[in-house]
Amino acid sequence: MIRTAIIGAGIGAEHLAGYRALPELFAVTTLCDLDTARAQAATGGDPAIAVTGDLDGVLADPAVDVIDICLPPHLHVPVALRALEAGKHVICEKPLARSLAEVDQLQTAAAKANRHVFPVFQYRYGPALAQLAALQKAGLTGTPFVASLETHWNRGAAYYDIPWRGTWAGESGGALLGHAIHAHDLLCHILGPVAEVTAQAATRVNPIETEDCAALIFRMESGALATSSVTLGAGEDTSRLRLCFAGLTAESGTLPYAPAAAQWRFIARPPVTQDQVDAVLAAVPPQATGFTGYLQAVAEALAGRAGAEVTLAQGRRSIELVTAIYASIRAGGQPVRLPLTPDAPLYTGWLPDPP
Repeated sequence: MIRTAIIGAGIGAEHLAGYRALPELFAVTTLCDLDTARAQAATGGDPAIAVTGDLDGVLADPAVDVIDICLPPHLHVPVALRALEAGKHVICEKPLARSLAEVDQLQTAAAKANRHVFPVFQYRYGPALAQLAALQKAGLTGTPFVASLETHWNRGAAYYDIPWRGTWAGESGGALLGHAIHAHDLLCHILGPVAEVTAQAATRVNPIETEDCAALIFRMESGALATSSVTLGAGEDTSRLRLCFAGLTAESGTLPYAPAAAQWRFIARPPVTQDQVDAVLAAVPPQATGFTGYLQAVAEALAGRAGAEVTLAQGRRSIELVTAIYASIRAGGQPVRLPLTPDAPLYTGWLPDPP
């Protein structure tokens, strides 16, 4: 049984639902939030979960194995470093960090403590992604040609009533960091690393500091090309992916927060036949979706059976891509090549200098 403390009762409430779906693997012992009334409401009054605003006490508790960080972005690394120093494993919501330098601090601290850090990318888990992985393993996808991503969500003024949102100091970025980061992780998860990115961004929907619209072009190391369209000014929240391979096209539905949970279309392209594709799909076993699937993979890794979890190295890749995207934007849309080295202009952070 993995004993877990959730820090932050906002998105932490969704994490709690994932843990509750896996009672044989996890026990949430504590929900920590400065707003203890909100935390109490998130637990539903569960007497097995202690509610507290005392982070120091949670970190010092020997009964806690994992600290699950669900705080505003600027607090992620400071709390993760403290948790590692206290001998805890760490689960950390996106974005993992605000710079490559911070991620490298985390890597050093995790190695010193001999503990895991698991970045949260729950979109990877669900039936559709398992089906696509099976098709790739069966050799039916073949060479990737192009991909298109849409993160078209609706965020009005009320979303920014929480003071840290829409600010560089609090949220650390806009739609590219807090929203489209999931679609970009899926792109790399499916097609491998990005070799070069070209990006443009703008603030067009709400009067905020950070970007809420963007258009990007990726060249993958495989040679595949991909585009990403991002806005927080859509009429409704939809996420869409389309990937064209030599052997088939994979097309998602439009579920915004769990694209792998919806049924995807896998359309054969000769010489691959639809019968071959359908036979592979029929053999894929049921899959847990979202936070439940993510946490199952965490439990496997903590038990020494690694493979499906999101690793710290993969979290670093995500932050490296974010860094390159912001570097391209700051350079007026010039291409930026990856990987980035420690002497890269934004290695220590992409936040603009204060006025």
